[in-house]
Amino acid sequence: MELEWVRGEELGRGNFATINLAIPTKGFDQFPPLMAVKSSVAASSVSVSLKNEKQILDRIGNCPQIVSCFGDGFTIERDGEKYYNVLLEYANGGSLADSVKIHGGGLPEFDVRRYTAAILRGLRHVHGNGFVHCDLKLANVLNFGNGDVKIADFGLAKVAGKKTAAETEQRFEWRGTPMSMSPETVTGGEYEPPCDIWALGCAVVEMVAGKPAWNVRPETDIFGLMMRIGVGDEVPELPENLSDEGRDFLRRCFVKDPRKRWTAEMLLNHPFVAGITVTLKEAEPPMESPTGPFDFPESLPTCSDQPSDDSYFCSSTVSPETMSRLRRLVTEKPLDWSVSDSWVTVR
Repeated sequence: MELEWVRGEELGRGNFATINLAIPTKGFDQFPPLMAVKSSVAASSVSVSLKNEKQILDRIGNCPQIVSCFGDGFTIERDGEKYYNVLLEYANGGSLADSVKIHGGGLPEFDVRRYTAAILRGLRHVHGNGFVHCDLKLANVLNFGNGDVKIADFGLAKVAGKKTAAETEQRFEWRGTPMSMSPETVTGGEYEPPCDIWALGCAVVEMVAGKPAWNVRPETDIFGLMMRIGVGDEVPELPENLSDEGRDFLRRCFVKDPRKRWTAEMLLNHPFVAGITVTLKEAEPPMESPTGPFDFPESLPTCSDQPSDDSYFCSSTVSPETMSRLRRLVTEKPLDWSVSDSWVTVR
């Protein structure tokens, strides 16, 4: 039976897409009483991202730690525009980024361990099915009432081991959120499963410290920060208030060489998360989950110096190809370091 639904209140919006409540009016028994619908103008470029998200979720299959998709379709709205819509699970708990903000700082380590274990199980499923999320961050991990969390927003996800059109054509562009990018992504445009693990490390630091993993001021030179991420030995600072197990876990995530970085499967056996129950309620996964990517923390941390020459950032020789890539990425268009699609919560 085809699902019929009506659009409810707006939950969030980005530059080109919105998320609303969706209330089924037909096929009620087959769907939860509330869903979230992610919509964009059918003729806009972001509809390509939405269609990619739908296709990826269909191909990944069911996993308790990944948002479920109930279908898609087109509607003609009051403004006369044709919209493409993707129906997703609805969660009223917002994102982990919201949780950090509400808490006023870092989360308790018990919660960090539980959330990290859940994210890892989701990543294991994603990577095991041959995909890369490419935009893992706290704003894309959503929770609700009983403490469950699920990975959301697969609009930038891709097939592992397969180059995208931009990569094939060697176009210089960002894919994902810069503050969570891995060294190999910055220097070589490489988007494979290890980049999600680096991003997970950044998310863990943020959950513990209550601020982004990289320490920069808003006026920090973007080229300089990209050099810090991509070149040399520097990695995000490990939170002092994190346990020894947690700090060791992060060291396994923040390995510059992606070939030596631990996988999701390996990390699930690490003492920091091994044996952790990922949900507070022993029951079937509830029919609630992500509404979409909510706003990423806008505050940026501190950097001491702003040198004018590139050599300050280099602890090793930088290839001309890497330097050229970084300069083109930085200078071709302005960047917002904190978000990939400028999502805001409006409810």
